Amino acid sequence: MILGRLRLFSPAAVGLAIFVGGCANESQHRILAQTIAPARASQIAKTHELFIATSRARDEAPGVVFAGNRSPDPMFGRVEISVPAVHEPGRIEYSPTNKVADPARYFAARRIGLYRSEAGFAEDLREDLAEGSGRALVFVHGYNTGFDEAIYRMTQIVHDSGFTGTPVLFTWASAARTIDYIYDSNSAAAARDALEETLLTVARSGATRIDIIAHSMGSWVTMETLRQLAIAGNKDLNGKLGDVVLASPDIDADLFKLQMRRYGAPVGGFYALTSRDDRALSLSQLIAGNQPRVGATIDAEELSLIGVTVIDVTGVASTDRLNHTKFAENPLLIRLLGDTLVADAQPTSEQEITERLDRLASGIGQTIGSAAELIITTPFQVFDVEVGQR
Repeated sequence: MILGRLRLFSPAAVGLAIFVGGCANESQHRILAQTIAPARASQIAKTHELFIATSRARDEAPGVVFAGNRSPDPMFGRVEISVPAVHEPGRIEYSPTNKVADPARYFAARRIGLYRSEAGFAEDLREDLAEGSGRALVFVHGYNTGFDEAIYRMTQIVHDSGFTGTPVLFTWASAARTIDYIYDSNSAAAARDALEETLLTVARSGATRIDIIAHSMGSWVTMETLRQLAIAGNKDLNGKLGDVVLASPDIDADLFKLQMRRYGAPVGGFYALTSRDDRALSLSQLIAGNQPRVGATIDAEELSLIGVTVIDVTGVASTDRLNHTKFAENPLLIRLLGDTLVADAQPTSEQEITERLDRLASGIGQTIGSAAELIITTPFQVFDVEVGQR
């Protein structure tokens, strides 16, 4: 990385003049602590670097970098996050204080750089893709998610799934408050062009394959963006689009079917992770005039006819009381995502899908202690996959 392309921030720099003008507020989502405690190499499981594209506006409050306001133009950055050796799969070990980061016990932001231009972002992205596998993973977070939370969640997904390519976080201007559902939905709509530009930039920067994981309201942004790309005649990102995973998608069921009709038959794997006990989507359905959400109540066989593989994870346990983040918090589903993200190619026949699911279920069954059930409805067949021990 050429440092001249980046304006670097680190905990040591938080008190400098670049942050003057913003007052410290403990309720704000601070990503950079004031200082970092020392940690031995053996206490760090791994340090990950994420590329960042965002429709958020800059925030000058100490250590926050980006908050919930919208920017008319996308901004770009890069962040370095360490994961402690004591990390448990499916969890994010949050620090109880934003004053001191303790990498030995918690996820910790080591430094953040903001690019002076999109060209600098693209150049570093090209270098990283060329030095690695050439595969990129784009993560789009959901409603009520701060900049810091989005970074930590993608780091956890990348770490736990074993993804070895280039991770790119697209973070739109969520207000990160439960009462701001309407604001967030408007921010999601405002972010469509920025996400489209981000995907095109990743494709132009030499990615050989681009996988997308979108969560909750982020699935709506993703579907709208894919629809725009289809209208522009580039639905597969010049042949580079891989798998699309919509986790707990907060999308009106009727709208989703119209989006898919305009998008057309998927060019790669297209997955929807659903759960009938998702309480967050039940509330969203109530707010939306009792219109069913794709991630909660949906006709899986109907979606399979338009090329969507529906994975019903109702039978999978969650530490989230709302059952809305199962895809990232349950080791079973992280293993499923990891299998998808490291696969060389998308299976295109019933036999290939059957063989992959059998291998996956066998492998998961050896590592998961509790019973779990997946109901997977593919364009070819319905699978009832039981894993774990009873």
